[in-house]
Amino acid sequence: MHLTKVEGKQIQITDSLSPSAEIESYIKPYRDNIQKDLDSVLAYSVNTYSKADGDLNTAIGNFMADAVYSESNPIFNSRTGKNIDMVLLNHGGIRSVLSKGYVTKRTAFQLMPFENSIVVLAMKGTQINSIVEYLKTKKRPHPISKLKLVLDKDYNVFEALINGEKIDKNKTYYVATNDYLYNGGDNMTFFKTNDSLYVLNYKIRNALIDKFKKLDTINPVIDDRFIQIK
Repeated sequence: MHLTKVEGKQIQITDSLSPSAEIESYIKPYRDNIQKDLDSVLAYSVNTYSKADGDLNTAIGNFMADAVYSESNPIFNSRTGKNIDMVLLNHGGIRSVLSKGYVTKRTAFQLMPFENSIVVLAMKGTQINSIVEYLKTKKRPHPISKLKLVLDKDYNVFEALINGEKIDKNKTYYVATNDYLYNGGDNMTFFKTNDSLYVLNYKIRNALIDKFKKLDTINPVIDDRFIQIK
């Protein structure tokens, strides 16, 4: 028995096809409930914030990195007894502006439509230096939290601090990021050189939603966490 012929035809799906009333009737309650949930108001944003609004750090990037820290650190601490030392996300992972006005669950899905989850890596100070070198070289406002990086006018590292202290090459730091970056996304290959990996099973989008729920007003700012001395 040998296969001698395969036939097929293309069936185009267009808006000319009539919907099934029975299927529509079945789906409608679920669709309506999802829409209602997505449009539930969680907070209020005093301005519109874009990832294009800053050179080396942005208000929306700072908000997202700080949200990852504040919402995931209690989870990490409860499981390990340790605390997250810093957060690094990627500028390209911010997929929308945070518009002025009411903030809803839908806002979180617009900002982070991907299923990226938070992971924490144990990294030596020497490996943290690779992160600093990456940020210095790329010169992009990748969202960071608890790390302060100051460059001189020639883009050399003038100061690099974690939680206000100089980076100790012998110390182990716990760095929160997402699984996409851990796997080398945006050429962040330094994450693979780590001592331990902690998977929190907590999506960045859910961290944003949880942060929104805790805030009445959202008013992030561009600050001095990553700057260049002119």
